[in-house]
Formats: sequence, structure tokens, C-alpha cells
Amino acid sequence: MPTVESIYLVSCVKRKLDCRAPAKDMYTSDWFKKARTYVESSGCPWFILSAKYGLLRPDELIDPYEQTLRKMRSSERRAWTTGVEENLYRLPDAHRVIIFAGVLYRALLIEPLNAIAAVEVPMEGLGSGRQLQWLGTHSPR
Repeated sequence: MPTVESIYLVSCVKRKLDCRAPAKDMYTSDWFKKARTYVESSGCPWFILSAKYGLLRPDELIDPYEQTLRKMRSSERRAWTTGVEENLYRLPDAHRVIIFAGVLYRALLIEPLNAIAAVEVPMEGLGSGRQLQWLGTHSPR
């Protein structure tokens, strides 16, 4: 498989459907919808970081859940990170990994991701309102 320019990782959100659905359709918040539109318009592969399921392809069928890294103990977050790391083989080779996720979803993943590609966090430090604005005014490179 040829190397792609970028891979996007988008975190899950609290607002979800109440029935089984592809991961890309499960999350219903404005933020997720805008992030999805952004990454899909790039034409690059993208994946979802789920607090329950780990690393998901957008078309994977999942059930609704109520779980967040915010409510996990640090040992549980480390175990979640290990599970995601063990699935990084699912990512295609890429020059860079672009992350749209909060600190808890990316903090422990930056180092293992840097081992496979350059990591970028374009909305780092922005609050949710500013992130929505950023997603509405920027387009993928």
C-alpha cells in the first residue's frame, strides 16, 4: 500500500445515536459533524478515537455507550492507550498524523504516533467554541 500524505484521528464525543450504527454516524455533536466534514473533504484516511472501542475505522458498526476518558483513572487511560497502540498497525503508512482530539485522548498517544509519522494538533489550546470556528473556516491542505 502506498504512503498517504496524512491520516486524521478524530475523538469521539458525548452526543450519540441511541442505536447501533457505523462509527462515523454514531457521534452527533456539531463539533464531530464539522470535524468529519473537514477530514472527509481532505480525501485522506481517517479514524475515530473512541473511549470504549479504541481506534475505529469510520465504517465500523458500534453500539451506543456512555464512557469517557475524563472519568477514567490514570491506570485505565494508560490501558486504553495501550489498546490503541496495539492497533496502530491498522493505520496506513503516512507522512503525518493530524489529531482532532482533546488532551486526554492524545497525550499518551503522541510519542507512539511520532514513531510512525510527524504529528500535528492544529486546534491545540483552543476552547470548544474556537474549535468550531476553526473547523468552519479552515480547509485541509
